Amino acid sequence: MPCDNCGRRAVGLQREIASNCMTKVIIVDDSALNREFHSQIARDAGFAAAAAVHGLDALGKAKGEPFDVILTDLNMRGMDGYEFTRRVRQDPGYDEVPIIIISSECPRFDKQISSDAGVDLYQVKPVDGKLLVESILMLLGKR
Repeated sequence: MPCDNCGRRAVGLQREIASNCMTKVIIVDDSALNREFHSQIARDAGFAAAAAVHGLDALGKAKGEPFDVILTDLNMRGMDGYEFTRRVRQDPGYDEVPIIIISSECPRFDKQISSDAGVDLYQVKPVDGKLLVESILMLLGKR
């Protein structure tokens, strides 16, 4: 059966993946390895994946096209994930977009700072791909 959005044929589990094909995810991380790893997880789940090398890069890309989900590192040069989240939340088009911080800095995670910044969820690196996809679908209301 072809996907209503992109026309790809899908059966069984592929049908569920194809239903994600119009969902755009941006991965914000200053590590090329992490950007590629998280992008691959997103693509394997059927999402369209874009990448940004830091917060300012992501803010520029977010102005150019709408994203449905944002995955961001916490520790990045120039602007950390909290500051990036605060700034992207100032754009009315991103006030409700799910934002997930993915970081190896578990001890630094502060629920109040995250809540104040507008973070929806926090996951620890190395992230479990299945958990990440389930989290995205839950935040999008698809689970």
